[in-house]
Amino acid sequence: MNPHTFDVVRGTSASRTALIVAVLLVALAASLPFWGESSWMREFVEIACYFIFAMMWNLLAGYGGMVSIGQQAFFGFGGYVMLMLGNFLGLNPFVAIPLGAAAAALIAVPVSFVAFRLSGGYFAIGTWVIAEVFRLSFANLSAVGGGSGTTLTALRGIEKATRENTTYWMALACVVAAIALVYLFLRSKRGLALLAIRDNEVAGESQGIPVARMKLAVYVVAAFGAGMAGALYFVGNLRISPDAAFSVNWTAFAIFMVVIGGIGRIEGPLVGALIFWAMNKFLSDFGTWYLLGLGLLAIVVTIYFKQGLWGFAQQRWGWSLFPTQRRLVLPMPSTEKRPAPVSSTPHLEIPAHAKHQ
Repeated sequence: MNPHTFDVVRGTSASRTALIVAVLLVALAASLPFWGESSWMREFVEIACYFIFAMMWNLLAGYGGMVSIGQQAFFGFGGYVMLMLGNFLGLNPFVAIPLGAAAAALIAVPVSFVAFRLSGGYFAIGTWVIAEVFRLSFANLSAVGGGSGTTLTALRGIEKATRENTTYWMALACVVAAIALVYLFLRSKRGLALLAIRDNEVAGESQGIPVARMKLAVYVVAAFGAGMAGALYFVGNLRISPDAAFSVNWTAFAIFMVVIGGIGRIEGPLVGALIFWAMNKFLSDFGTWYLLGLGLLAIVVTIYFKQGLWGFAQQRWGWSLFPTQRRLVLPMPSTEKRPAPVSSTPHLEIPAHAKHQ
């Protein structure tokens, strides 16, 4: 073997084991409507919406370096497009979910012309202002209920069990698609280009990376995922209003989940979504103490686990369920050329006349 050759390793034993476990879990989850309770499916749909929205925010900010606090604009827009397609055009709302996501991606293109004129903190505040413009615009549309909102009437002719089962399967498919899409994107050359842009735009552009085009692509993909999460959420909720759809709490929750789980990691939003759902489920009855608990947890994690809970576990034990980095492994030298083993403890010769001193 040529001693100058090396191997590029992208997977780990943990990732291969995780893939097998994930396939088994998805197969088990797909059968839940046949043996589980309807409350379990509703809880899963809620977790799925949290996770997908947090995953898209992590892609935009954690990998792309574009910190936005206005992603709820595309969340609500996807939900409203789904409702209008169902109520006004008679389209099946489940078919309208991907169409609502596509509409959010399309509207993100002209929005980006305004948002990308800003940078840093101005970009974050600007996206929030854009989201407020969306909220006020839909609040003045009487056709969709104005400020009080309206109900998704397109599902009236569908039985409750069929509606819940289909919503659950759609949520499961959207979760798998979101993970696979982000994972494959980050493992590609475009993923490397995105990380280079996040670290230093000027250096990335000097290496031939189309910075503006890459940022636009990531912004549009993040809007698509946020729109899909919004359409899915309001199919399960059956009612939509501007205050619920375009609330800044959606982005605040996404930031909380990503920071708690670990920003810049695919596993981070998953861990953060589970923790946020558990706290929301079991502590929300305590009122303001619940919000104080969320803030206290965020403070503890940011002080003692600066890279998030999963980031700490990855550094401590080397866990990586979705490895995106490339590792170079140098081959071991042949046995003929390998030097004689050297003891880790040096051996010192002591002269005879010094042994008695």
